[in-house]
Amino acid sequence: MENKQMNELMERLFYESSEAIFFFNRHNQLINMNPAAEEILDPYVKENLLAKVDKGFCLTCRGFTNEKEEMTCEGCFMGNPNQDFTSFQVFLDTRGKGVIPYIATYQIIDKQRGIKVFMLRNLTRHNQVKESFYKSNLMQRTINAQENERKRISRELHDSIAQELISSLVELRVLMYMDISTEVRDKIVETEASLNRLLEEVRNLSVELRPALLDDLGLEAAFRTHFKWIEKNYGLLVHFNAEMQGARFNSEIETVVYRICQEAVFNALKYARVDEVKIRLFLTKDNLELIVEDEGIGFNIDAKEAQGTGLGLFGMHERAELVGANLSIQSVIGKGTIIHLAIPLSKKVSKEWSTI
Repeated sequence: MENKQMNELMERLFYESSEAIFFFNRHNQLINMNPAAEEILDPYVKENLLAKVDKGFCLTCRGFTNEKEEMTCEGCFMGNPNQDFTSFQVFLDTRGKGVIPYIATYQIIDKQRGIKVFMLRNLTRHNQVKESFYKSNLMQRTINAQENERKRISRELHDSIAQELISSLVELRVLMYMDISTEVRDKIVETEASLNRLLEEVRNLSVELRPALLDDLGLEAAFRTHFKWIEKNYGLLVHFNAEMQGARFNSEIETVVYRICQEAVFNALKYARVDEVKIRLFLTKDNLELIVEDEGIGFNIDAKEAQGTGLGLFGMHERAELVGANLSIQSVIGKGTIIHLAIPLSKKVSKEWSTI
């Protein structure tokens, strides 16, 4: 009874498996194959295999991966029965789908009669997931490296260059109390004004690279300072409404929210032709959400050629993906643009947010 049941299970495995199964004799001629194997073969290849044509399988095989090459026929697995081919990668030219990578097993199951089984599992989906993971991981590392470098340069500007400029200003002011001519005094005043302008530019650049407030006090404080700077330097009125209750999040989330909002505001400033922007930052039960809204000229989201470089919106989507966020961009020509970011806190917060 047990043998009968086992035979039934093995037969069902052969006919219903999604893996392609081939049986070859000692001369590498096809004995049998399951429906999954027939499905991947071109009719011409199948015909030659059934006719037991010499090296018929070479009509579909494009090589396997060894220690030296990704795709080679040298040292073919069919011609080296003593070598270990229990798990390797092989490439087949399949019916209607082109060359596809498979993870393969090729081994003798009946030494006396020289019968070998060749089993194939499609690697396409596996490779797609692997490539997607690699790209996501690479993107995350790249953005993190950019932020770390921004932070380093920002602190260097603030702690070194800005301090040197301040020291120079102090020394100039000391000179003002010395017995100097009017001409020298006027030159000192002129130089002091130039240094003050340079100091202001260095401070602004430091903040734009990486605001210290973002790390020290969080999103709300960083945003309020940034929007005041925007209003002062560009005249854009920012209506900012924060419903955060002093909440803090991990550095990755706060950086993503800050950069996406920063990009959205600058896009409105450069392209929307508006004098004001509305921004709302708030918490729901499950999400941290950001809405940036303007009533400007809008744009065609589906246009092939984006206004400006087109990298801003792409970068926003990339950053949103890093924290598993949903980023939606709605724009109507003549009515304006709404950018909505929603970050699921339960999935991406590395520490529970707390009220400060």
